[in-house]
Amino acid sequence: MKIALVHDYLVQYGGAERVLECFTEIWPYAPIYTLIYDEEKTHGIFKGKRICTSFLQNFPYSHKNHRIFPPLMPPAIEQFDFSKYDIVLSDSSSYAKGVITPPNVLHLCYCHTPMRYAWDDCQKYIEEFGFPKFVKKLVPFFMNYIRVWDRISAERPDEYVANSNFVAGRIKKYYKKNSIVINPPVDVNKFRIGEKTADYFLMVGRLMTYKRFDIVIEAFNELSWPLKIIGRGPDMKRLSKMAKPNIIFTGRLSEEELARTYSEAKAFVFPQEEDFGIVAIEAMVAGKPIISFRGGDIVEHVREGIEGIFFDEQTSDSLVDALKKFDSQKFDPQKIRERALPFDREIFKGRIKDYVENSLQRHFVKN
Repeated sequence: MKIALVHDYLVQYGGAERVLECFTEIWPYAPIYTLIYDEEKTHGIFKGKRICTSFLQNFPYSHKNHRIFPPLMPPAIEQFDFSKYDIVLSDSSSYAKGVITPPNVLHLCYCHTPMRYAWDDCQKYIEEFGFPKFVKKLVPFFMNYIRVWDRISAERPDEYVANSNFVAGRIKKYYKKNSIVINPPVDVNKFRIGEKTADYFLMVGRLMTYKRFDIVIEAFNELSWPLKIIGRGPDMKRLSKMAKPNIIFTGRLSEEELARTYSEAKAFVFPQEEDFGIVAIEAMVAGKPIISFRGGDIVEHVREGIEGIFFDEQTSDSLVDALKKFDSQKFDPQKIRERALPFDREIFKGRIKDYVENSLQRHFVKN
């Protein structure tokens, strides 16, 4: 079986890249096709792999600000030749699913989400990434092109795998396609229930507007309770100015420091609507209750009063009410951990491997 892997762009290491990392462990000799690759920004995780990049790789600023090139990404992803493979497995939240494969090549897409800035709030996307003024003026003109291309390219995969039930619903709505659900991997062996619990609450993630760190900072400013925020991102400067001294920004931590910080936290705060939410599952593996906005896929995994509690509005007032409610409740760390153990990366790898092999067998029988 000759298999090729396709990824949108390798310029960071987040949830999608963890999925790709598992793919490379299952099929270590499979080449990776991607628009842009930066070894340093992906922390050397894919060093030594055969990586095939598009013409965007050598464009000025493509590594530092890949988001200014959306009109060029469709032709760039379409340039790759997959005629020598039996199967293509794309790992996509935007462009990777749009590769063109010959009729005899099976294309399976692991979809993290339909392209959010095409189908959600275009203006929100423009503000989110702080584009220069001239780019902001151009974005609305090419978004129709991106939206049309995204809908057309959604027909190219033969089958879809959604990373959550929430995303499966989005795939059905925007692409009119059915999908099976295989949740992303979590390295459960890295996280443990701590021997002691400190008095701080915890948030983890890239500091981006849609993740709503702002309402959490407002809530903890009001309560004066200790909060630690792990992560970096484009919203760092604004958020730092908002925060009072009871809120600590740690930046990026080592794997050991991250695991320890999870294990000692009082609870994990999750105010955003996410397609899955790996960081919340990591916190659960460490036995931590989740204080979450009732939206996205996390509602599938957290039961009210057992693994955590919810708040219904993305406002600081709603969160403050939830925090006060949480402070009077008791949670069983072992029960919380057990709820998250099925997301283990080895279970994920087994499910993906079986799915791909069975799909390929069906494809050959059909043809």
